Amino acid sequence: MSARILVVDDIEANVRLLEAKLSAEYYEVLTAYDGPTALAMAAAEQPDIVLLDVMMPGMDGFQVCRRLKDDPETRHVPVVLVTALDGRADRIAGLEAGADEFLTKPIDDVMLFARVRSLTRLKTVIDELRVREASGRRIGVIAGAGSRLGGTGGRVLIVDDHERQAQRVAAELSIEHRPVIESEPDKALLTARGPVDLVIVNVTARSFDGLRFCAQLRSDEATRHLPILAIVDFDERPRLMKALDIGVNDLLSKPIDPQELSARARTQIRRKRYTDYLRDNLDHSLELAVTDQLTGLHNRRYMSGQLEALVKRAAHGGEPVAALLIDIDHFKKINDGYGHDVGDEVLREFAVRLASNVRAVDLPCRYGGEEFVVVMPGTRIEDAERIAERIRLHVAGAPFRVAHGTELLTATISIGVAATIGPDDTPDTLLKRADEGLYEAKSSGRNKVISRAA
Repeated sequence: MSARILVVDDIEANVRLLEAKLSAEYYEVLTAYDGPTALAMAAAEQPDIVLLDVMMPGMDGFQVCRRLKDDPETRHVPVVLVTALDGRADRIAGLEAGADEFLTKPIDDVMLFARVRSLTRLKTVIDELRVREASGRRIGVIAGAGSRLGGTGGRVLIVDDHERQAQRVAAELSIEHRPVIESEPDKALLTARGPVDLVIVNVTARSFDGLRFCAQLRSDEATRHLPILAIVDFDERPRLMKALDIGVNDLLSKPIDPQELSARARTQIRRKRYTDYLRDNLDHSLELAVTDQLTGLHNRRYMSGQLEALVKRAAHGGEPVAALLIDIDHFKKINDGYGHDVGDEVLREFAVRLASNVRAVDLPCRYGGEEFVVVMPGTRIEDAERIAERIRLHVAGAPFRVAHGTELLTATISIGVAATIGPDDTPDTLLKRADEGLYEAKSSGRNKVISRAA
């Protein structure tokens, strides 16, 4: 998986060395030699990863990282701080500034490419979600962005058979979060399916295979997107590299530093909330795209796709499909006499009655205006007629309570019924026959059900 990587260092030799290593692995490399230039390039070029030197004159790497993470246009870009310093204070400062990881000079090539691959996978997922969210925002089915999502108050699952270590981790995290400890992987897998924001796994556990547990989390649809923070021994390189390959999001070295633990947990929870926000917006936009906003029923676009598939199946020997085309009688008089607000109330109430009088397999939709369609899979025309009559009687038999419940309004409906009859049927021919039945019902006095078999 390739990526565009911005390398930032004030020493040209360091930049050229990283550029050569990354280019040899077919990454596209951008370069900058100071903080302000890096910020401008990150905003303009939108790289997939920023490799950022800490020790730079003027604006150091911590300041640049903080500025990148404060900018809505670049806060989703992973930042790896590259430093000659290996001190605890610098790691904490970097994590607090929003850095995703550290690399220590001289850079280990294996660790460099493992980190780049891991962060590229993450960035690809976030980019896809951001693009879809932006599309939803452009067409008006997603509202403006919510407030900035924090990284505190999360539910953290600690999977560790080392009781004292697990208790120390839980005690540190309980200052900001709600930790839960599980020492048995089977129980932990079930717990992870609940409302969990972060899983911390001791991959050096003695009683279970921590790497296998991480792999199980990644292979389960319910836990695939959960962030995993792995407790590792940095001297065990094969295990460490395998953890990143499996999809672990971050690594925490033993012995555990409490502040580093807190900072890394906060970073992972904040990122999860951001991706959850994007996914929720995407789900919401998809729902809005196929839903009629006034009635809550599916809209004509969704109905057309479902009906086409069902009619095609019926034409190839599958079960028949029926359709009801329904019109509220004299609806214009309701709008003219009572106002459009009351007309909307009638449409909403009718949608409730329609949905409650069809079967679970049926698909009630708003076709447009005061017209509705019910798509009925596996239904013969005589069965569709019985359901249509039930709907008609329910509407005619109970007045609509409108104007905030102060008035009662009587309304009736006319229904045309049709069902597939042969291999030449199409959604258009089916709806045309239903429309002919509806026209006959309205022209012969309304408040009727008329079917057209052919």
